[in-house]
Amino acid sequence: MSEMNVVVREPVLDAQQSIRGYSLVWQQAEIDACRSVVESPEKLACLLVGIINDEQVNWRLGDQKLFLEAAPALILSDDLHAFPAENIVLCVNAGDCNEAAILAALKALRELGFGISLRGLEGIVADKALFSVATHVELSFSEADFAVQARQYALIKHLPVIKVARNISSWQDYDACVLLGFDFLAGSFQSISRPDNGSKGLNTSQVLVVQLLEMIRKNADVRQIEPVLKRDPVISYKLLRYINSAGFGLGCEIESLRHAIQVLGYTPLYRWLSVLLATAGASKSARLLMRTALIRGRFTELLGETCLPKSELDNLFVAGLFSLLDQLLGISMAEVLDKIQLPEAMSQALLAREGIYGDFLALAEACERSNGCAGRLAATLQLDAEQVSQKHLLAIAWANNLDL
Repeated sequence: MSEMNVVVREPVLDAQQSIRGYSLVWQQAEIDACRSVVESPEKLACLLVGIINDEQVNWRLGDQKLFLEAAPALILSDDLHAFPAENIVLCVNAGDCNEAAILAALKALRELGFGISLRGLEGIVADKALFSVATHVELSFSEADFAVQARQYALIKHLPVIKVARNISSWQDYDACVLLGFDFLAGSFQSISRPDNGSKGLNTSQVLVVQLLEMIRKNADVRQIEPVLKRDPVISYKLLRYINSAGFGLGCEIESLRHAIQVLGYTPLYRWLSVLLATAGASKSARLLMRTALIRGRFTELLGETCLPKSELDNLFVAGLFSLLDQLLGISMAEVLDKIQLPEAMSQALLAREGIYGDFLALAEACERSNGCAGRLAATLQLDAEQVSQKHLLAIAWANNLDL
C-alpha cells in the first residue's frame, strides 16, 4: 500500500492556555523526493461534515471552533451549508479573494454565521473590502523573524477581529505573542510541557490511583479494593458520579463503592482509573497535555479495531493515554514505568514505540504534526487513509464530549 494523506489536528489556544478549537488540515504525503500527493480542502470538509452530523457520534462542539482551509472551489460550493456555521472558521488566503465572486461568497458565508480567517496578508493590509468580511486575521511566526512579524502585527492590531498567531515554536514565543495582543495561538510549542508546569512525580491522589491500578491488575478481591478507594473521598465521589451518570442507564442509584466496582467490572474500572491518573494535573498547560493524551488514547484504540482482537483494545487505549505521563509528571518514561507496572507490550510501546502497540501509538502521534510521517505509518499498518482520518475525527469528538 502506497503512502497517502491523512488528517492532522492542531489545537488553537487562547491567551489563558484554554483550547478554543482545532485546525484540521491534510498532512501531505510524498510520492518521491520531488512530488507530493495533494488533497483538496473539499474532501476534508466532506469527511468532517459526515461525522459532525452523525447522530450516533453526537459531537457536542459547544463554543469550540474548527478551523478549515478553504480554497475557492470550496468557498463557491454548496457543501459548506451542511456545517453548523457558528462552529466553523474558514481559513482563506487573501490572494484568492481578488475575484468579485469569491468576495461575494465570503460575505454570504459570513452572514450565515461562518467565521472567516484571512492569511497571507503581506502587502494588502489596507484592503478595506477584504477586511469587511473577516472575523479573524492570521500571522505566521518564526523564531528568526519574530521582530519583523511583531511589526506586521502593529499593522492589524487596530482591526476589530480576532488575531491568530500561527507556527509558534516555543512557550516563550507564545508568551511574547500574548503580550503583543494575539487572541488565539497555535503551533508546535503545545507538544512539550511548559517549563513552569510545576509537576514533578506523582501527587497523593495519583499515588493512590497507581495502587488501585496495580491491585486490579493482580485481580485483587473487591473487599481489598474498597477500603483503598475510601482513602480518597474525591476519587470515591467521582466513581459514584460516573457509575450513576445517564450513560449507564441504571434503574437504581448506586450508593456503595463495593456495588459500584461490581457493576462496573475490573476492565472498565482499570480504564476509568487510567483516565483519572492522566487527567489529575492542575496547571493550565497540563490540562492541554491531558486533552492530547485523551485523544491519543482513544485514537490509538480505534486504530487497532480492524487489526487486533478486542481483548487488546483497552491496552491500546491505556498505552496512548499514558504516552504523555512523562511530561505530565515531569519525570522520564522509565521512571513512570518503575512506578506503574504495565504489561511488557505496553512498556515497549511507551519506551520505544515498538511491539504490537508501538506502530499504532506512533501513527496517532504522527497525526498531531503537519510535517510528520502519518501516511507512511498508516500504509505500514495497511490502514486506509480515509479510515485513519475518520477515526482521528471520532477520537477528537469523543474527547470533546467527555465531562472532565
